[in-house]
Amino acid sequence: MTRLPLLLAALVAVTVPLAAQSTAPRHARLEGTWQAKTEDEIRNITVRTDSSAQFGEQVARWRVVGDSLWITVGDGVWQVYGMKLDGEKLTVSGGDLEKPVTLRRIGPATARADSVAIPPPPPATERAW
Repeated sequence: MTRLPLLLAALVAVTVPLAAQSTAPRHARLEGTWQAKTEDEIRNITVRTDSSAQFGEQVARWRVVGDSLWITVGDGVWQVYGMKLDGEKLTVSGGDLEKPVTLRRIGPATARADSVAIPPPPPATERAW
């Protein structure tokens, strides 16, 4: 369970600003089902447009701030990770990760069941760690 926030962060990885178009910047599409392969397992993470990310039964809230991915699992604290989105590949680093984690988009996001609640965001005054 201690790897969950790490992999979630790695995935949840992220809406990175793309090159500006004629009038306004665009953001890359983050929603989808992402897969992370570790030394001992394969993890799938679903990222939805409603700001939720789900890994098994664990649900997190995500947001992108500049080139950083912010994730909270409902404990009142944001974890912050650096991110880089390159097509169907997302790399997340920093935060509590020992080394960068790369995820690959493997499909569309599945709908969140009505019974699955998204954690509330930490207060606006809460610092990120």
